[in-house]
Amino acid sequence: MEDAHPTSLWTTLPDGRIRCDVCPRGCALHEGQRGLCFVRARRDDAIVLTTYGRSSGFCIDPIEKKPLNHFLPGTSVLSFGTAGCNLACRFCQNWDISKSRQVDTLADAASPEGVAEAALRLGCRSVAFTYNDPVVFLEYAVDVADACRARGIASVAVTAGYMNDAARRELYAHVDAANVDLKAFTEGFYHRVCAGSLAPVLETLRFLRHETQVWLEITNLLIPGLNDADRELDEMTRWVVERLGPDVPMHFTAFHPDWKMLDRPPTPASTLSRARRIAMDNGVRYAYTGNVHDVAGQSTRCHACGHLLIERDWYDLGSWGMDAHGRCERCDEPCAGVFEERPGRWGARRMPVRLGAA
Repeated sequence: MEDAHPTSLWTTLPDGRIRCDVCPRGCALHEGQRGLCFVRARRDDAIVLTTYGRSSGFCIDPIEKKPLNHFLPGTSVLSFGTAGCNLACRFCQNWDISKSRQVDTLADAASPEGVAEAALRLGCRSVAFTYNDPVVFLEYAVDVADACRARGIASVAVTAGYMNDAARRELYAHVDAANVDLKAFTEGFYHRVCAGSLAPVLETLRFLRHETQVWLEITNLLIPGLNDADRELDEMTRWVVERLGPDVPMHFTAFHPDWKMLDRPPTPASTLSRARRIAMDNGVRYAYTGNVHDVAGQSTRCHACGHLLIERDWYDLGSWGMDAHGRCERCDEPCAGVFEERPGRWGARRMPVRLGAA
C-alpha cells in the first residue's frame, strides 16, 4: 500500500488540473495521474508524495564516493534513495532505481528519526540522499535532514539540480552539503539526452554558492563525442570560476555504457585528465578525475604552494598534509572545505544495511 504524504508546492490551474511546482517540468495532473517522476501524484485534489519513508535500500559508503572530497574526508555516510526521477537521461547508471515503476523497488522502510538513529548507531557522520534525485522525494529528504541535524549528523544531497526556486529554498535550508551533477554545458545536450534544460541547473548552482552555507561540489560525467569537447569544457570551467569562484571542486568522471546508451564507448582516462587540465588552467583550484584509478588526479594539493594535502587511492586516504584547522602544514594557506581535526578512517568499504521499519 502506497503512502500519500502531503506536499505544498503545487498550484490549481484554471482548467481544473493541478500543477506540481517542484521542478521546471511542471506536470499538470488530473485526478489519479502521476508526474513524469512517477512518485508525485494527484490524489484527492492535491499533489502527494507516494514514497515517503520508503527506500530502495541503505548502504554505508565512503563520503568520497558521493563524490565529496572536501566534506569530512575519510568518514562514512549512510546512503539511500527511493524511486523515480524528474529527468530522463539516456545514460542513467542507476536506471533500475530512478526509472522504476514498481513499488517492489522500495524494499526497505524507515522513518526520518529511524534513519537518523541508524546513522548515529552505525557511526556515520552524514546521511546522503542519492541513487535517485532527492528533488522528487523533497519532503522526506527535508524531514530526514532535520532529524539528522538534531542528532549532530550532517546531510548530503546528490542531485542533478533540476528544480524550481521554491523547492531549492525549501531543501537547502536543511541540507549541509551537495554534489550537483552538471551533465553538460549546452541546452542541446540537456534537451536531447536528458529531456530537461540546463538553465535551471545553473541557477541551482548559483543559488547554492551565493545564497546558502551548503558545501558545494560539482560532477561532470564525460561521454565520448557528446559533452567532452575542449570548447565545451573550456566554457563550462570558465563559467564555474567566474560565477561560482575557484574553490568549488569539480569531478570529471568516466562514463560506461548503460540503459539506453550502449552505443558509446567508455570514457578514456586521457579524456578525464584533459578535462582536469583545462579546468585547472582556467583557475579551478580543486579538479579531480573519477571512476578511474588515478592517485595524482584524485589527490588534493595546496593551490598556493602545491603541497600534498590529501592523498587518495580510490576511496582510501593516505598522506595528510593539513593542520587541525584545514590549513596547509607547509604554507598555512587554508584549503576550502569542511574538515575535522583528523580525517576519518572508513576507507573504501561498502556495507549494505537493513533498517526495517525503524
